[in-house]
Amino acid sequence: MVSSFSVSHRLARAGWKMTWLLLCRWTPRPLHAWRALVLRAWGARVGARCHVYPGAMVWAPWQLTLADDACIADDADIYNVAPISLGVRAVVSQGAYLCAASHDHRRADFPMTCAPIRLGDRAWVAARAIVLPGITIGAGAVVGAGSVVTRDVPDGCTAVGNPARIVREAGDAP
Repeated sequence: MVSSFSVSHRLARAGWKMTWLLLCRWTPRPLHAWRALVLRAWGARVGARCHVYPGAMVWAPWQLTLADDACIADDADIYNVAPISLGVRAVVSQGAYLCAASHDHRRADFPMTCAPIRLGDRAWVAARAIVLPGITIGAGAVVGAGSVVTRDVPDGCTAVGNPARIVREAGDAP
């Protein structure tokens, strides 16, 4: 099977993985500014006061945008073959997986397909949730722990389950 990525892209990814391992993975948890600096050096657009924890995994920092105060927790996996953006104060919790790529299983050559993921301001993807390619999580929306998001979650709504379904509409009292 032929790789979907050029040799230069694969070398850049290898360099990035080595950089994260050597400069960030072992760092104390409070050193968010240092990890933000390293991400920026690799092309990420990182706002002020972002918290990216040392156990976070970012596939391609040049495809990552974090608005002010965004957070990516330990063991969160950002598979950003396509762009992934987090709005102001958006949170990706421990073990969550944002997956911006898949494969077209209907074709014999099984080509990779990619689509961006967007989290709005104050959106929260809880622990071990999975967000699939092309999904938008609206402003103030919540994705419950362990959920699998296959459709957009509108602003202010809460979605849970596999597949995730809306259990609280925007404006409903908690």
